[in-house]
Amino acid sequence: MKARLLFFLFACLLTTALQAQDLLTKRNGDEVTVRVLEVTPAEVRYKRIDNPEGPVYVLPRADVFMIKYANGTKDVLNAAAPATTGAAAAVTPPGSGPTVPGDDPSAWDGIKLSGPRLGFTVLTGGAATYAEDEFNLNPFLTQFGWQFETRLFRLPNGTSGLFEFVPLIGGLEQGKFIPSLNALLGVRGPKGFELGLGPNLTPVSVGIALAAGTTIHTPSGLNFPVNVAVVPGNGGARISLLLGFTTRRR
Repeated sequence: MKARLLFFLFACLLTTALQAQDLLTKRNGDEVTVRVLEVTPAEVRYKRIDNPEGPVYVLPRADVFMIKYANGTKDVLNAAAPATTGAAAAVTPPGSGPTVPGDDPSAWDGIKLSGPRLGFTVLTGGAATYAEDEFNLNPFLTQFGWQFETRLFRLPNGTSGLFEFVPLIGGLEQGKFIPSLNALLGVRGPKGFELGLGPNLTPVSVGIALAAGTTIHTPSGLNFPVNVAVVPGNGGARISLLLGFTTRRR
């Protein structure tokens, strides 16, 4: 009787352990039984089932095809790369060839990065004096606009080249209509930090804008870009903080 009870308890524990396993399928077809800890736009963190107290393993998200969770749900992260071996690998269709490093889908391809932007601009030094004397303009202006973004290239380490076009309208809170156009060339690192530089055009001045920013991600798929830009000129500078929101593509 006692042996049956122990066997029953062991079976329950084994069933529970099996149910807690996640199945991670890589793009090359390999399958690994793991316990997934976190999925971010850049990577997948997990622990090995055979060593639950061991280190946390990190796999680039671009290398993961699908995760099948213990509760039966699936999360397809990337298109599976066809695996060909032997004679089949020797036959290459015309116009196709080996995958070039950097041509794989980036983790950021799953995120729609263009979207609305709102924030404010602060005029400092001579820029504030000039705006007040010439246009009766308070040195604090609200900004509303949209950011359009195009990825130019991506390196094997995940660093991307970007072109961003950001039209803005400022000064509405003061009864003014002050448009500005910004065209930026920049780079974004694998973790999302970005830098950009390009021309800034307004009806009264032309300058160079230097911008930096990042994107805050949430599990729900809603993302919040945060950017700071500085445009020197007129003996002072225009400092802008812009916020926005984007959604994950499905």
